[in-house]
Amino acid sequence: MKKVLAPIAIALSLAVAGNPAVAAEKSPEELAREGLAKLLSALDLFIGSIPQYATPEILPNGDIIIRRIHPETEKTPTPAPAPAEKPKDSI
Repeated sequence: MKKVLAPIAIALSLAVAGNPAVAAEKSPEELAREGLAKLLSALDLFIGSIPQYATPEILPNGDIIIRRIHPETEKTPTPAPAPAEKPKDSI
């Protein structure tokens, strides 16, 4: 009987000691706090990515203008500079 229990005991001890998740398990409160922090961070990034607009303005001619609140986030691409000419060799 001892010959059968010894390998089982060794296998169990290796299985428990070899699994770092069992040793470093976090409490449910800590996991919930981390999950909520990640969720709020993702929500903040999502809301920041939505363009925001001011209230519409109606001009005397009937045109309606809706202005963006943060136009600096929309940058127009700048044209690439022209390549510089190489100096001509004088012979």
